[in-house]
Amino acid sequence: MFKSASLCRVLLTAIALAAMFAPATAGAAPPEQPKPGFLCHDKALTGTGPGFKDSREASQQAATDDWLAKANAVYPDADLANAKDVKWECVKQGLYSKCFVTAVPCHPKPE
Repeated sequence: MFKSASLCRVLLTAIALAAMFAPATAGAAPPEQPKPGFLCHDKALTGTGPGFKDSREASQQAATDDWLAKANAVYPDADLANAKDVKWECVKQGLYSKCFVTAVPCHPKPE
């Protein structure tokens, strides 16, 4: 009896976790269009800083700095303000946080 109850509990937990982390496709927003006058890279880049930081702001800054380093390798004039499809994700562990930023780098069209 206890074995089957334990198994049911494990299965229900697995189903709940799968539902939580499944990508949302229904009603998802279409990809953001680049700003007029900008060209964008063909894929998104992800940035995150090393380790956990003691504030969310420091963690976001570390993620931004890492993303910029990767984006500047593609376009030397890339900037997060001109990127498209910017997505932030931050996790917290106790008093510390770690952030990730994913975005497609863009830059002004050459004339």
